Amino acid sequence: MAEAKKSPTAKKPTGAKKPAGEKKPRVSKKPKAAPQSAGIAATEAVGGSPPSEITSLEKRITDIGGAVIGPYREPLGGNWCVFAMLPIDQVEPTPYQRELSKTHADRLAMVIPKVGRFLDPIVTVPTPDGFRSPNGMHRLNAMRTLGAKAITALVVPEPEVAFRILALNTEKAHNLRDKSLEVVRMVRALVGDGKNGKRPYNEFQLELESPAFLTIGVCYEQNGRYSGGAYLSVVNKCEEWSDKPLKDVLPVSEKRSKRLLELDELVNAAVQRLKEQGFQSGYLKPVVVARINPLRWIKAKPGQPIRGEFDKTIDKMIEGAKSFDASKVKATDIAAAAASGGSAEE
Repeated sequence: MAEAKKSPTAKKPTGAKKPAGEKKPRVSKKPKAAPQSAGIAATEAVGGSPPSEITSLEKRITDIGGAVIGPYREPLGGNWCVFAMLPIDQVEPTPYQRELSKTHADRLAMVIPKVGRFLDPIVTVPTPDGFRSPNGMHRLNAMRTLGAKAITALVVPEPEVAFRILALNTEKAHNLRDKSLEVVRMVRALVGDGKNGKRPYNEFQLELESPAFLTIGVCYEQNGRYSGGAYLSVVNKCEEWSDKPLKDVLPVSEKRSKRLLELDELVNAAVQRLKEQGFQSGYLKPVVVARINPLRWIKAKPGQPIRGEFDKTIDKMIEGAKSFDASKVKATDIAAAAASGGSAEE
């Protein structure tokens, strides 16, 4: 019996697969606000009666020899600030931001005179001794190099904003070393404050971003050439936010950093054994760490991140590093690590 021909108009089975290469339309997960639906209108930014804290802030600015240009409300939250000219010797950068890049500061000091004016105000907050800027270190340095007497600033009355403003610093992406050092310095400043040190660790998720950064940051304090990227995945799977006071979390991270530094020395020794086998690559350390990582093959369940116990995980990795057999590594393993984009040796 002849095979029946299929009708050209026959419908495809509902379970039929889409042709290869056909992409699903991307659906944005972020809700988009209606145009001009948030914040305040431009005409609402000035006028009215500023709160007493702004009046006190204005007096403080004039008392140190500064000039108040005017109070205003910022456009999104409608919070009061002061636009002012501050004596440059009364402003210091916060101690917990990224380290000064002399190249960047020198470039600013060269370009500003060519423009002939300073047009990018810094953000500052009041301190008992003057004012601090959480995001103006390079501009301050450049203006001091140029011999400037004053600097324009947006003065925010709430000192705690200095810790949160760093979350907006996305113009230049932090590398892991910059970010983790920034976090540990911020935590030390918060703990030293006393009041903030008693607050739960999990209340600082916006400022600190990841609990792994604190422990890795302590490692970088001890060893500026620490290869944090090689261990970030492991630490991420072992660290978590908690409701413990921040002052109690810092000593734990300091203790854990010692274990990580001990592990790093053993991993470096294993890398040296690979080099003696003839391997030369910036990806030797990721290969070693991957092979001794007991959490590597554990798959996370949807909505349930992997949470390994830090001490047990590092104990196993230390033993693995001690017994690492370089003869079992092949050139293809190194090539695979490079292809996957693993963190190269720093």
